[in-house]
Amino acid sequence: MTEQRLVGPAGGSVVEQAPGTLTGGDVDEAVARLLDGLDAVYADGWYPAVDVLRPWSRHNPRISGEFARPCAVRRYLQRELVALIRAGATVTVRASRPAVAFDDPDFFAALDEDRFDLRVKKLFLFGPERMALSLDRLSHYTGTPAESFERHVLFTNYAMHVESFRERFPDADGPDRDGVQMPAWHHRRPDGDGVSLVNIGVGPANAKTVTDHLAVLRPDTMIMIGHCGGLRNRQELGDFVLATAYQRADHVLDEVLPADVPVIPNHRLNTYLLDALEQSGSSYRLGVVHTTDNRNWELNQTRTLARMEASRSVAVDMESATIAANGFRYRIPNATLLCVSDKPLHAAPKLAGGARDFYEASKRRHLGIALEALDRVRREHPGGLPGHDLRSSDEPLLGATPDSP
Repeated sequence: MTEQRLVGPAGGSVVEQAPGTLTGGDVDEAVARLLDGLDAVYADGWYPAVDVLRPWSRHNPRISGEFARPCAVRRYLQRELVALIRAGATVTVRASRPAVAFDDPDFFAALDEDRFDLRVKKLFLFGPERMALSLDRLSHYTGTPAESFERHVLFTNYAMHVESFRERFPDADGPDRDGVQMPAWHHRRPDGDGVSLVNIGVGPANAKTVTDHLAVLRPDTMIMIGHCGGLRNRQELGDFVLATAYQRADHVLDEVLPADVPVIPNHRLNTYLLDALEQSGSSYRLGVVHTTDNRNWELNQTRTLARMEASRSVAVDMESATIAANGFRYRIPNATLLCVSDKPLHAAPKLAGGARDFYEASKRRHLGIALEALDRVRREHPGGLPGHDLRSSDEPLLGATPDSP
């Protein structure tokens, strides 16, 4: 393939060399042609690479990365590359190396994240083998192509939220087969800033699995809208809990992210959820969510209760901290909005007989609050939420200004 290059001088004009030179072209259209080049490289059996020269960066002027199935992240790449070029970057697309087949022994070795520096530019956070595997597994677990996912993703642990989502978005795309482990539904918009909903079921294992693979798509937001046990006596069934921090007793990420690393929700996303809660007139509490890997923790109470009391937790669930921890690892803005479905410490356990009425009463409001917050993200941050809290202290910025995502 002939190398293709885009240059964005300070004046904002565009030069494309492929191999001739065109000046003054439209940035969006020119980047689209570069992305067509990425697709062509991959179709020819090669991993395509993107090289970016950023003249404003003293410490890290050149960044690059390889991709698999670039069509799955095309809308993300379009937005990021356009922003870089308009800031004055030079972007080059080229063929890198032959793509590695799934059954090649080298493919397995290339998946090891212990070899990666997860502080590198978010544009190039994953290697192509990791991308290829995750895109394939997303389809396997959710029953939908990875290309169907939108930039905003909701997670639930109950089918009732799926029902409410489909009522609200009757044109949503869903699984192409029955019996998938974590079915997904997608309300798609032309520019990709619609909403996807994934029913991850119960437990931290599924929460880790889906967010491990979803991370390669670089979503703008992830929000957990599941249910929880309320731990305070003044909470009522149907009250909401907006997490401000997490106590990680899920353990599934302990080996890659020590439990003493602070993990908190994205502040702006939490602010939008809080405003939506206020506007809806809902009862809620802010506080720590204790996430456990033991569905029957009530049967061995002593240590769990001691941790809950020490952390002043207001709710207990099995997924929220896992999603938040992977959001922290992979620098995806995330938040948690739970609904109290039982009060295990106050003689109100979750029993089958009374659950149905509660679920019917809560599901539409729960989903609506999350969607209202996402509408505000679209309006105020079309380029993605700022990620100041998602960087390392020694990590040079991706964009041209300190406020770039």
